[in-house]
Amino acid sequence: MGRTTGDTDRRIRRRALLVGGLAAAAGTAVLARDELRRLWWRAPGVRKPRKEGEVDFAGARWTPASEANFRWADRPEDYGIDLVVVHVTQGSFASAVRVFQDPGHGAAAHYIVRDDGHITQMIRELDVAYHAGNRDYNERSVGIEHAGFVDDPASFTDAMYAASARLTARICARYDIPVNREHIIGHVEVPGTDHTDPGPHWDWDRYLKLVRRARTAATRTPSPRPSSTLPGRA
Repeated sequence: MGRTTGDTDRRIRRRALLVGGLAAAAGTAVLARDELRRLWWRAPGVRKPRKEGEVDFAGARWTPASEANFRWADRPEDYGIDLVVVHVTQGSFASAVRVFQDPGHGAAAHYIVRDDGHITQMIRELDVAYHAGNRDYNERSVGIEHAGFVDDPASFTDAMYAASARLTARICARYDIPVNREHIIGHVEVPGTDHTDPGPHWDWDRYLKLVRRARTAATRTPSPRPSSTLPGRA
């Protein structure tokens, strides 16, 4: 067996440094590329291509919110989605649509569910809606409004529960969100908020049971992602 010399050791060390340096440079390039991918849509006038009027939930009606009430994004590529936030509008369905289209309001949710089960989508799930009053929660969640009042249990109809549960189940299936109270929360549970919705009359046990049932059905027949209180400001 030959003897290992100091020169060989130095060559190995130098080679290791060179290889390590190249790996570090490559890693930096990858990180830079990933960062650019996350930030490209922040440039003025730039947004991810999308089809006009396209919805993320089959059967929803598209009615766009004002661009002042959300932020263009490319979720879940730039921000992972792991929460659904349940809201109650503290007003009528029509009034919620109206204020979400008002650029001076500064807030909007992705969806509104009406008492008859009708669902309107106002912001694509790709984008960050200003609905939770907390920037981090906005970036990682989908917000669902329910037309009605927190102190009126009659607001929460069978049709509303069923439609909202199907919607939440599809969202959970799409982003692999667990169906539990840690990941499906009320606006009242968002840190820093002063809202109380969905309030004491929202039946969480019933809702989660309906979501789980719908999630099982959604898992069996997965829906492909399309291509390309009112909430507080964040």
